[in-house]
Amino acid sequence: MSLVVYNTITRKKEEFKSINEGAVGMYVCGPTVYGYPHLGHAKSYVSFDIIYRYLCYLGYKVKYVQNITDVGHLVGDRESGDDKIQKQALIEKIDPVEIAYKYETIYFENMDALNVKRPTISCRATGHIIEIIDMVKTLIDKGYAYVTDKGNVYYRVNMFPKYGSLKNINLEENLSGERIEVASDKERNEDFALWKKAEDNHLMKWPSPWGLGYPGWHIECSVMSKKYLGKTFDIHGGGMDNIFPHHECEIAQSEIANDAPFVNYFIHNNLVTVNGQKMGKSLGNFITLPDLFKDYDPIIVRFYILQNHYRKPTDFNKGQLNTTSEIYKKLSETINRLYSETKDIETDNFTYDEEIQTIKDNFLNAMNDDFNTSLAISYILESSKLINKELNGDKNKDKLLSLKNFIQECACEILGLKFNTSNASKENELIEIISNIRNKMREEKNYELSDKIRDDLKSIGITLNDRK
Repeated sequence: MSLVVYNTITRKKEEFKSINEGAVGMYVCGPTVYGYPHLGHAKSYVSFDIIYRYLCYLGYKVKYVQNITDVGHLVGDRESGDDKIQKQALIEKIDPVEIAYKYETIYFENMDALNVKRPTISCRATGHIIEIIDMVKTLIDKGYAYVTDKGNVYYRVNMFPKYGSLKNINLEENLSGERIEVASDKERNEDFALWKKAEDNHLMKWPSPWGLGYPGWHIECSVMSKKYLGKTFDIHGGGMDNIFPHHECEIAQSEIANDAPFVNYFIHNNLVTVNGQKMGKSLGNFITLPDLFKDYDPIIVRFYILQNHYRKPTDFNKGQLNTTSEIYKKLSETINRLYSETKDIETDNFTYDEEIQTIKDNFLNAMNDDFNTSLAISYILESSKLINKELNGDKNKDKLLSLKNFIQECACEILGLKFNTSNASKENELIEIISNIRNKMREEKNYELSDKIRDDLKSIGITLNDRK
Protein backbone atom coordinates (compact mmCIF):
# COMPACT_ATOMS: atom_id res chain seq x y z
CA MET A 1 0.00 0.00 0.00
CA SER A 2 1.44 3.38 -1.00
CA LEU A 3 1.21 6.46 1.21
CA VAL A 4 -2.02 8.45 0.94
CA VAL A 5 -2.59 11.79 2.70
CA TYR A 6 -5.62 13.99 3.23
CA ASN A 7 -5.14 17.19 1.21
CA THR A 8 -7.05 20.20 2.53
CA ILE A 9 -6.85 21.77 -0.95
CA THR A 10 -8.94 18.99 -2.55
CA ARG A 11 -10.68 17.83 0.67
CA LYS A 12 -9.89 14.19 -0.03
CA LYS A 13 -7.18 11.58 0.41
CA GLU A 14 -4.61 11.45 -2.36
CA GLU A 15 -1.62 9.29 -3.14
CA PHE A 16 1.47 11.19 -2.08
CA LYS A 17 3.91 12.03 -4.87
CA SER A 18 6.77 14.41 -4.22
CA ILE A 19 7.93 16.99 -6.75
CA ASN A 20 11.45 15.60 -6.77
CA GLU A 21 11.80 11.82 -6.53
CA GLY A 22 13.20 10.72 -3.18
CA ALA A 23 13.02 14.19 -1.64
CA VAL A 24 10.32 16.14 0.24
CA GLY A 25 10.10 19.81 1.10
CA MET A 26 7.87 20.41 4.14
CA TYR A 27 7.03 23.70 5.83
CA VAL A 28 5.10 23.80 9.11
CA CYS A 29 3.94 26.99 10.80
CA GLY A 30 5.87 27.32 14.04
CA PRO A 31 4.98 29.05 17.31
CA THR A 32 4.63 32.73 18.08
CA VAL A 33 7.06 32.98 20.97
CA TYR A 34 5.37 35.23 23.50
CA GLY A 35 4.24 32.70 26.14
CA TYR A 36 4.65 29.17 27.43
CA PRO A 37 3.93 26.36 24.96
CA HIS A 38 0.60 24.66 25.59
CA LEU A 39 -1.42 21.57 24.74
CA GLY A 40 -2.24 22.90 21.27
CA HIS A 41 1.47 23.11 20.48
CA ALA A 42 1.96 19.54 21.69
CA LYS A 43 -0.85 18.24 19.45
CA SER A 44 0.40 20.09 16.37
CA TYR A 45 4.11 19.44 16.58
CA VAL A 46 3.83 15.80 17.70
CA SER A 47 1.51 15.28 14.70
CA PHE A 48 3.98 16.76 12.22
CA ASP A 49 6.89 15.02 13.93
CA ILE A 50 5.15 11.74 13.05
CA ILE A 51 4.78 12.85 9.42
CA TYR A 52 8.45 13.88 9.33
CA ARG A 53 9.59 10.61 10.91
CA TYR A 54 7.47 8.44 8.63
CA LEU A 55 8.57 10.18 5.45
CA CYS A 56 12.19 9.63 6.54
CA TYR A 57 11.39 5.98 7.30
CA LEU A 58 10.02 5.57 3.77
CA GLY A 59 13.40 6.71 2.47
CA TYR A 60 12.69 10.33 1.57
CA LYS A 61 15.31 12.99 2.20
CA VAL A 62 13.13 15.52 4.01
CA LYS A 63 13.92 19.21 4.33
CA TYR A 64 11.67 20.24 7.21
CA VAL A 65 11.36 24.01 7.68
CA GLN A 66 9.62 25.55 10.68
CA ASN A 67 9.40 29.27 11.37
CA ILE A 68 9.58 31.11 14.66
CA THR A 69 7.29 34.14 14.73
CA ASP A 70 9.25 36.65 16.78
CA VAL A 71 7.60 39.79 15.39
CA GLY A 72 4.49 40.84 13.53
CA HIS A 73 1.80 38.50 14.89
CA LEU A 74 -0.89 41.12 15.36
CA VAL A 75 -3.37 40.85 18.21
CA GLY A 76 -5.83 42.46 15.78
CA ASP A 77 -5.50 44.34 12.52
CA ARG A 78 -5.82 47.69 14.22
CA GLU A 79 -4.29 51.11 13.68
CA SER A 80 -2.27 50.71 16.88
CA GLY A 81 -0.49 47.72 15.34
CA ASP A 82 0.04 45.86 18.61
CA ASP A 83 1.71 42.52 18.16
CA LYS A 84 1.82 39.69 20.68
CA ILE A 85 5.58 39.89 21.30
CA GLN A 86 5.49 43.62 22.00
CA LYS A 87 2.43 43.27 24.23
CA GLN A 88 4.11 40.59 26.38
CA ALA A 89 7.33 42.62 26.53
CA LEU A 90 5.40 45.52 28.06
CA ILE A 91 3.76 43.18 30.58
CA GLU A 92 7.07 41.64 31.67
CA LYS A 93 8.95 44.94 31.32
CA ILE A 94 11.79 43.45 29.29
CA ASP A 95 12.96 43.83 25.70
CA PRO A 96 10.86 42.09 23.00
CA VAL A 97 13.97 40.28 21.74
CA GLU A 98 14.46 38.88 25.25
CA ILE A 99 10.80 37.79 25.32
CA ALA A 100 11.17 35.97 22.00
CA TYR A 101 14.41 34.26 23.00
CA LYS A 102 13.07 33.26 26.42
CA TYR A 103 9.94 31.57 25.10
CA GLU A 104 11.65 30.09 22.03
CA THR A 105 14.14 28.37 24.35
CA ILE A 106 11.31 27.01 26.51
CA TYR A 107 9.43 25.88 23.40
CA PHE A 108 12.35 23.79 22.14
CA GLU A 109 13.02 22.36 25.61
CA ASN A 110 9.40 21.20 25.79
CA MET A 111 9.50 19.76 22.26
CA ASP A 112 12.70 17.88 23.16
CA ALA A 113 10.92 16.44 26.20
CA LEU A 114 8.12 15.22 23.90
CA ASN A 115 10.81 13.62 21.70
CA VAL A 116 9.86 15.89 18.80
CA LYS A 117 12.75 16.04 16.34
CA ARG A 118 14.19 19.45 15.59
CA PRO A 119 13.31 20.74 12.10
CA THR A 120 16.01 20.77 9.45
CA ILE A 121 15.78 24.55 9.38
CA SER A 122 14.36 26.75 12.14
CA CYS A 123 14.03 30.30 10.83
CA ARG A 124 12.94 33.55 12.48
CA ALA A 125 10.87 36.36 11.04
CA THR A 126 13.31 39.01 12.29
CA GLY A 127 16.10 37.38 10.27
CA HIS A 128 14.23 37.86 6.99
CA ILE A 129 13.13 41.51 7.01
CA ILE A 130 15.01 42.30 3.78
CA GLU A 131 13.30 39.44 1.91
CA ILE A 132 9.93 40.42 3.38
CA ILE A 133 10.31 44.00 2.12
CA ASP A 134 11.30 42.68 -1.32
CA MET A 135 8.17 40.50 -1.57
CA VAL A 136 5.94 43.37 -0.44
CA LYS A 137 7.53 45.57 -3.14
CA THR A 138 6.77 42.88 -5.74
CA LEU A 139 3.12 42.73 -4.69
CA ILE A 140 2.84 46.53 -4.86
CA ASP A 141 4.47 46.63 -8.32
CA LYS A 142 1.99 44.03 -9.58
CA GLY A 143 -0.94 46.06 -8.25
CA TYR A 144 -1.99 43.46 -5.66
CA ALA A 145 -0.94 45.62 -2.71
CA TYR A 146 -1.25 49.30 -1.88
CA VAL A 147 0.36 51.81 0.46
CA THR A 148 -1.94 54.00 2.54
CA ASP A 149 -1.36 57.58 3.59
CA LYS A 150 -0.62 56.23 7.09
CA GLY A 151 2.34 54.20 5.85
CA ASN A 152 0.62 50.80 6.06
CA VAL A 153 0.68 48.27 3.21
CA TYR A 154 -2.30 45.99 2.54
CA TYR A 155 -3.04 43.16 0.12
CA ARG A 156 -6.00 43.63 -2.25
CA VAL A 157 -7.93 40.45 -1.53
CA ASN A 158 -10.63 41.09 -4.18
CA MET A 159 -7.97 40.79 -6.91
CA PHE A 160 -7.25 37.16 -5.97
CA PRO A 161 -10.37 35.11 -6.90
CA LYS A 162 -9.11 31.95 -5.11
CA TYR A 163 -9.06 33.69 -1.73
CA GLY A 164 -11.27 31.66 0.63
CA SER A 165 -11.06 28.43 -1.40
CA LEU A 166 -8.94 26.58 1.16
CA LYS A 167 -11.63 27.06 3.80
CA ASN A 168 -14.39 26.91 1.19
CA ILE A 169 -15.89 30.31 1.95
CA ASN A 170 -16.89 33.22 -0.29
CA LEU A 171 -15.71 36.81 -0.10
CA GLU A 172 -19.30 37.88 0.54
CA GLU A 173 -19.05 36.15 3.91
CA ASN A 174 -17.36 37.79 6.88
CA LEU A 175 -13.64 37.49 6.21
CA SER A 176 -12.44 39.53 9.16
CA GLY A 177 -10.93 36.39 10.74
CA GLU A 178 -9.53 37.00 14.20
CA ARG A 179 -9.26 40.72 13.70
CA ILE A 180 -10.65 42.72 16.59
CA GLU A 181 -11.05 46.10 14.93
CA VAL A 182 -10.79 46.99 11.22
CA ALA A 183 -8.18 49.61 10.30
CA SER A 184 -9.66 52.82 8.88
CA ASP A 185 -7.16 53.26 6.03
CA LYS A 186 -8.06 50.09 4.13
CA GLU A 187 -9.72 50.04 0.73
CA ARG A 188 -11.80 47.01 1.76
CA ASN A 189 -12.41 45.36 5.13
CA GLU A 190 -11.03 41.97 4.07
CA ASP A 191 -7.64 43.33 2.94
CA PHE A 192 -4.84 42.14 5.21
CA ALA A 193 -1.64 43.77 6.40
CA LEU A 194 1.69 43.11 4.71
CA TRP A 195 3.57 45.91 6.48
CA LYS A 196 2.52 48.09 9.41
CA LYS A 197 3.78 51.54 10.29
CA ALA A 198 5.39 51.60 13.73
CA GLU A 199 4.28 54.21 16.22
CA ASP A 200 6.96 56.16 18.07
CA ASN A 201 6.69 53.94 21.15
CA HIS A 202 6.82 50.69 19.17
CA LEU A 203 9.94 48.75 20.13
CA MET A 204 10.51 46.46 17.11
CA LYS A 205 10.74 48.39 13.83
CA TRP A 206 12.83 48.51 10.67
CA PRO A 207 13.39 51.08 7.88
CA SER A 208 11.44 50.42 4.69
CA PRO A 209 10.39 52.34 1.55
CA TRP A 210 7.17 53.15 3.46
CA GLY A 211 8.81 54.40 6.65
CA LEU A 212 9.73 52.73 9.94
CA GLY A 213 7.57 49.67 10.49
CA TYR A 214 7.36 45.92 10.86
CA PRO A 215 5.86 43.02 8.88
CA GLY A 216 2.39 41.60 9.20
CA TRP A 217 2.10 38.02 10.38
CA HIS A 218 1.23 36.22 7.12
CA ILE A 219 4.05 37.49 4.91
CA GLU A 220 6.86 35.81 6.87
CA CYS A 221 5.76 32.27 5.93
CA SER A 222 5.49 33.11 2.23
CA VAL A 223 9.00 34.56 2.30
CA MET A 224 10.71 31.82 4.31
CA SER A 225 9.05 28.88 2.57
CA LYS A 226 10.16 30.29 -0.79
CA LYS A 227 13.71 30.95 0.42
CA TYR A 228 14.32 27.46 1.79
CA LEU A 229 11.98 25.26 -0.29
CA GLY A 230 11.40 27.13 -3.55
CA LYS A 231 8.37 28.71 -5.20
CA THR A 232 6.40 25.44 -5.14
CA PHE A 233 6.97 22.71 -2.59
CA ASP A 234 5.41 19.47 -1.39
CA ILE A 235 3.77 19.86 2.04
CA HIS A 236 2.59 22.81 4.09
CA GLY A 237 1.32 22.00 7.56
CA GLY A 238 -0.30 23.67 10.53
CA GLY A 239 -3.28 23.59 12.84
CA MET A 240 -6.82 23.88 11.51
CA ASP A 241 -7.01 27.32 13.09
CA ASN A 242 -4.31 28.40 10.58
CA ILE A 243 -6.46 27.62 7.53
CA PHE A 244 -8.15 31.01 7.70
CA PRO A 245 -6.91 33.63 7.53
CA HIS A 246 -3.24 32.68 7.74
CA HIS A 247 -2.91 30.02 5.05
CA GLU A 248 -5.40 31.74 2.74
CA CYS A 249 -3.21 34.84 2.94
CA GLU A 250 -0.05 32.84 2.29
CA ILE A 251 -1.54 31.34 -0.87
CA ALA A 252 -2.66 34.75 -2.14
CA GLN A 253 0.73 36.38 -1.50
CA SER A 254 2.90 33.54 -2.76
CA GLU A 255 1.10 32.65 -5.97
CA ILE A 256 1.04 36.27 -7.14
CA ALA A 257 4.56 37.16 -6.03
CA ASN A 258 6.10 33.96 -7.43
CA ASP A 259 3.89 33.37 -10.51
CA ALA A 260 3.69 29.71 -9.50
CA PRO A 261 1.48 27.31 -7.53
CA PHE A 262 2.25 27.58 -3.82
CA VAL A 263 2.10 24.04 -2.41
CA ASN A 264 0.85 20.61 -3.53
CA TYR A 265 -0.45 19.23 -0.22
CA PHE A 266 -1.88 21.24 2.67
CA ILE A 267 -2.08 19.10 5.83
CA HIS A 268 -3.87 20.35 8.96
CA ASN A 269 -4.10 18.81 12.41
CA ASN A 270 -7.27 19.20 14.45
CA LEU A 271 -7.46 21.14 17.69
CA VAL A 272 -7.45 20.43 21.41
CA THR A 273 -10.25 20.53 23.98
CA VAL A 274 -10.04 20.16 27.75
CA ASN A 275 -12.81 18.10 29.35
CA GLY A 276 -14.90 18.63 26.22
CA GLN A 277 -14.48 22.42 26.17
CA LYS A 278 -12.38 24.61 23.93
CA MET A 279 -9.17 25.49 25.74
CA GLY A 280 -8.83 29.16 26.67
CA LYS A 281 -7.43 31.41 29.36
CA SER A 282 -10.82 33.03 29.87
CA LEU A 283 -12.33 29.60 30.63
CA GLY A 284 -9.68 28.81 33.23
CA ASN A 285 -8.71 25.55 31.47
CA PHE A 286 -5.57 26.75 29.67
CA ILE A 287 -2.83 24.17 30.28
CA THR A 288 0.81 24.94 29.55
CA LEU A 289 3.29 22.16 28.88
CA PRO A 290 5.62 23.08 31.78
CA ASP A 291 2.65 22.73 34.16
CA LEU A 292 1.49 19.48 32.55
CA PHE A 293 4.97 17.96 32.72
CA LYS A 294 5.02 18.44 36.48
CA ASP A 295 2.39 15.69 36.75
CA TYR A 296 2.91 13.58 33.63
CA ASP A 297 5.92 12.21 31.81
CA PRO A 298 6.12 14.04 28.44
CA ILE A 299 6.39 10.71 26.60
CA ILE A 300 3.07 9.66 28.14
CA VAL A 301 1.59 12.92 26.83
CA ARG A 302 3.00 12.04 23.40
CA PHE A 303 1.48 8.54 23.62
CA TYR A 304 -1.86 10.12 24.61
CA ILE A 305 -1.82 12.43 21.58
CA LEU A 306 -0.98 9.59 19.19
CA GLN A 307 -4.01 7.59 20.31
CA ASN A 308 -6.11 10.03 18.27
CA HIS A 309 -5.72 10.53 14.52
CA TYR A 310 -4.10 13.90 13.81
CA ARG A 311 -7.21 15.10 11.94
CA LYS A 312 -9.47 14.37 14.91
CA PRO A 313 -9.71 16.62 17.97
CA THR A 314 -7.85 15.54 21.10
CA ASP A 315 -9.68 15.96 24.40
CA PHE A 316 -7.49 16.16 27.49
CA ASN A 317 -8.80 15.10 30.85
CA LYS A 318 -6.97 13.76 33.87
CA GLY A 319 -8.95 10.54 34.07
CA GLN A 320 -7.95 9.47 30.56
CA LEU A 321 -4.40 10.70 31.08
CA ASN A 322 -4.10 8.58 34.22
CA THR A 323 -5.42 5.53 32.38
CA THR A 324 -2.99 6.17 29.52
CA SER A 325 -0.17 6.50 32.04
CA GLU A 326 -0.93 3.06 33.51
CA ILE A 327 -1.14 1.47 30.06
CA TYR A 328 2.17 3.00 29.05
CA LYS A 329 3.93 1.94 32.25
CA LYS A 330 2.86 -1.67 31.69
CA LEU A 331 3.95 -1.46 28.06
CA SER A 332 7.34 -0.09 29.14
CA GLU A 333 7.79 -2.87 31.70
CA THR A 334 7.06 -5.48 29.04
CA ILE A 335 9.48 -3.95 26.55
CA ASN A 336 12.17 -3.58 29.23
CA ARG A 337 11.79 -7.32 29.95
CA LEU A 338 12.13 -8.04 26.23
CA TYR A 339 15.33 -5.97 25.98
CA SER A 340 16.77 -7.59 29.09
CA GLU A 341 16.01 -11.09 27.81
CA THR A 342 17.53 -10.44 24.36
CA LYS A 343 20.58 -8.35 25.28
CA ASP A 344 22.94 -11.35 25.07
CA ILE A 345 21.32 -13.04 22.06
CA GLU A 346 23.22 -12.83 18.78
CA THR A 347 21.14 -10.88 16.25
CA ASP A 348 22.85 -12.30 13.15
CA ASN A 349 21.07 -14.84 10.98
CA PHE A 350 17.70 -14.81 12.71
CA THR A 351 14.53 -15.40 10.69
CA TYR A 352 11.80 -12.78 10.95
CA ASP A 353 8.80 -14.50 12.50
CA GLU A 354 5.77 -14.69 10.19
CA GLU A 355 3.26 -13.68 12.87
CA ILE A 356 5.32 -10.58 13.82
CA GLN A 357 5.82 -9.71 10.15
CA THR A 358 2.03 -9.64 9.72
CA ILE A 359 1.68 -7.27 12.69
CA LYS A 360 4.38 -5.04 11.21
CA ASP A 361 2.68 -5.03 7.79
CA ASN A 362 -0.59 -4.02 9.46
CA PHE A 363 1.20 -1.25 11.35
CA LEU A 364 2.73 0.13 8.14
CA ASN A 365 -0.62 -0.07 6.32
CA ALA A 366 -2.13 2.04 9.10
CA MET A 367 0.64 4.63 8.73
CA ASN A 368 0.24 4.63 4.95
CA ASP A 369 -3.43 5.50 5.43
CA ASP A 370 -2.90 9.19 6.21
CA PHE A 371 -0.61 8.52 9.20
CA ASN A 372 -3.23 6.68 11.26
CA THR A 373 -1.37 6.49 14.58
CA SER A 374 -4.51 5.51 16.44
CA LEU A 375 -4.69 2.22 14.54
CA ALA A 376 -0.91 1.82 14.48
CA ILE A 377 -0.70 1.93 18.28
CA SER A 378 -3.18 -0.95 18.52
CA TYR A 379 -0.56 -3.14 16.81
CA ILE A 380 2.09 -2.02 19.31
CA LEU A 381 -0.24 -3.11 22.13
CA GLU A 382 -0.96 -6.37 20.30
CA SER A 383 2.77 -7.05 20.10
CA SER A 384 3.16 -6.48 23.86
CA LYS A 385 0.77 -9.38 24.51
CA LEU A 386 2.93 -11.61 22.32
CA ILE A 387 6.06 -10.42 24.16
CA ASN A 388 4.59 -11.43 27.52
CA LYS A 389 3.36 -14.73 26.12
CA GLU A 390 6.79 -15.56 24.72
CA LEU A 391 8.72 -14.43 27.80
CA ASN A 392 6.48 -16.54 30.01
CA GLY A 393 6.69 -19.50 27.65
CA ASP A 394 9.19 -20.98 25.21
CA LYS A 395 11.31 -17.81 24.71
CA ASN A 396 11.77 -18.59 21.02
CA LYS A 397 14.86 -16.70 19.84
CA ASP A 398 13.54 -15.74 16.40
CA LYS A 399 10.22 -14.56 17.81
CA LEU A 400 11.85 -12.47 20.55
CA LEU A 401 14.28 -10.85 18.13
CA SER A 402 11.45 -10.21 15.65
CA LEU A 403 9.47 -8.50 18.40
CA LYS A 404 12.50 -6.46 19.45
CA ASN A 405 13.08 -5.34 15.86
CA PHE A 406 9.41 -4.41 15.47
CA ILE A 407 9.47 -2.29 18.65
CA GLN A 408 12.69 -0.53 17.69
CA GLU A 409 11.57 0.18 14.15
CA CYS A 410 7.89 0.99 14.58
CA ALA A 411 7.35 2.13 18.17
CA CYS A 412 10.64 3.97 18.65
CA GLU A 413 11.80 5.12 15.21
CA ILE A 414 8.41 5.91 13.63
CA LEU A 415 6.18 6.79 16.60
CA GLY A 416 9.01 8.35 18.62
CA LEU A 417 8.16 6.47 21.81
CA LYS A 418 10.79 5.84 24.48
CA PHE A 419 10.73 3.03 27.00
CA ASN A 420 13.79 3.85 29.14
CA THR A 421 15.39 0.53 28.22
CA SER A 422 18.92 1.87 28.28
CA ASN A 423 18.21 3.95 31.38
CA ALA A 424 16.78 0.93 33.20
CA SER A 425 19.87 -1.10 32.35
CA LYS A 426 22.22 1.66 33.49
CA GLU A 427 20.20 2.12 36.68
CA ASN A 428 20.58 -1.57 37.54
CA GLU A 429 24.29 -1.44 36.83
CA LEU A 430 24.67 1.67 38.99
CA ILE A 431 22.78 0.05 41.90
CA GLU A 432 25.03 -2.98 41.63
CA ILE A 433 28.17 -0.79 41.76
CA ILE A 434 26.89 1.11 44.80
CA SER A 435 25.86 -2.14 46.49
CA ASN A 436 29.32 -3.64 45.96
CA ILE A 437 30.96 -0.52 47.42
CA ARG A 438 28.66 -0.74 50.44
CA ASN A 439 29.42 -4.45 50.93
CA LYS A 440 33.13 -3.61 50.88
CA MET A 441 32.54 -1.01 53.61
CA ARG A 442 30.65 -3.55 55.70
CA GLU A 443 33.55 -5.98 55.38
CA GLU A 444 35.84 -3.19 56.60
CA LYS A 445 33.38 -2.57 59.48
CA ASN A 446 32.66 0.98 58.27
CA TYR A 447 29.04 0.62 59.37
CA GLU A 448 28.32 4.33 59.70
CA LEU A 449 28.96 5.03 55.99
CA SER A 450 27.43 1.75 54.82
CA ASP A 451 24.24 2.50 56.76
CA LYS A 452 24.15 6.01 55.29
CA ILE A 453 24.33 4.59 51.74
CA ARG A 454 21.53 2.14 52.56
CA ASP A 455 19.35 4.92 54.07
CA ASP A 456 20.03 7.35 51.21
CA LEU A 457 19.06 4.72 48.65
CA LYS A 458 15.91 3.93 50.61
CA SER A 459 14.94 7.62 50.57
CA ILE A 460 14.74 7.48 46.75
CA GLY A 461 12.83 4.21 46.67
CA ILE A 462 15.67 1.67 46.39
CA THR A 463 15.80 -0.90 49.20
CA LEU A 464 18.89 -3.01 49.89
CA ASN A 465 18.14 -6.21 51.79
CA ASP A 466 21.09 -7.53 53.82
CA ARG A 467 19.43 -10.85 54.63
CA LYS A 468 20.15 -14.00 52.62
